[in-house]
Amino acid sequence: MSKVCQITGKKSVIGNNVSHSLRRTKRRFNVNLFTKKFYYVEEDCWIVLKVSAAGLRIINRIGLDAALRQAVAKGYCDWKDIRVIE
Repeated sequence: MSKVCQITGKKSVIGNNVSHSLRRTKRRFNVNLFTKKFYYVEEDCWIVLKVSAAGLRIINRIGLDAALRQAVAKGYCDWKDIRVIE
């Protein structure tokens, strides 16, 4: 899987390194991603998600089930992409 948050849809972007003499070279701004296990109470199982720091705050604020439903509705992830741990 690529470097994309499954909750917020954030992904890396391209920018420039700018030196003191204003020479520009390409660089990549990566997302602050974590591979995190969550207990999904509604399905009574553990799941593994790749979430950013902002995604973790969203899960803490509105709950895991609501965050997953919101992400699927917006197209950031699909139910088949969520890894279930037995």
